[in-house]
Amino acid sequence: MSFSEDLDHLIRTDEPLAPLVWLGIGGPARFFAEPVDEAELQRVYREATEAGLAIRILGGGSNVLVRESGFDGLVISLAAAATSELKIQDNRLIAGAGAKLSHAVIKSVGAGLGGLEHLVGIPGSVGGAVVGNVSNGGRDIGSVVETITVIESDGTTRELNQHEAGFSHRKTALNGLGVLKVTFALEPRDVSALTKRMQKLWISRNADRPSEQRRIATPFVDPDGMPANTLIQNCGLAGVREGDVSLDANHPQYLIAHTGATSEQCLRLIERVREQVLLQTGIDLQLNLQIW
Repeated sequence: MSFSEDLDHLIRTDEPLAPLVWLGIGGPARFFAEPVDEAELQRVYREATEAGLAIRILGGGSNVLVRESGFDGLVISLAAAATSELKIQDNRLIAGAGAKLSHAVIKSVGAGLGGLEHLVGIPGSVGGAVVGNVSNGGRDIGSVVETITVIESDGTTRELNQHEAGFSHRKTALNGLGVLKVTFALEPRDVSALTKRMQKLWISRNADRPSEQRRIATPFVDPDGMPANTLIQNCGLAGVREGDVSLDANHPQYLIAHTGATSEQCLRLIERVREQVLLQTGIDLQLNLQIW
């Protein structure tokens, strides 16, 4: 498989993925691209599809577990300026999918626009947050989404409205689609009050996170009405370990990859926890992690 010559400068082969994901685990991508504008992205997407390559979009890497065999396809990073831009237009925030969610929150709060501040401290990109419909405090990101621009397999783009995106509890109809841009419809608020609320939420969220661990991820989606943290604690699974992978003893919603951790150890631990929670509570924990 080869891409057009004028795209050679854009395509890298056997690109290590472990440094790009929070868990620091995994092999290389067969092909890797970081388009600098939408036109390049459309061409790369189209050529990869025509060649039958599987395609994955890489955002912040906070919810991705890569196997040691790597990914036999094309990984596209949206970290370039053109695909991670944040713009304020009246009461709307227009965000490139590659923008960090934390930056989108800060941008909107600084502009005196409310609706995203409760998501402060949640890692990852805007695109990933919208696809997974992240939530905090009982309010999800989908509640303030106005439109979503997605890319089709042939490289063309189309716009979806909030209803078409199919937002529900930590789910959407966007899985498998490449999200390029999101428009949020926000509400004018007092900047000072928004900033204080954001800072308070930031402190609270950091208190619920392992303080000295860098290679972490939240493997499970919170079931509707019940935090995964509480379920895991109640089942006596806090601190459970599989090889060099464990759940944090104090904040067991977090999986920690210690030195020597492997993807198989992660998957075995996740399955053990799911089985025990299902056995003891009847609740089938759903994965927050994407397995590549």
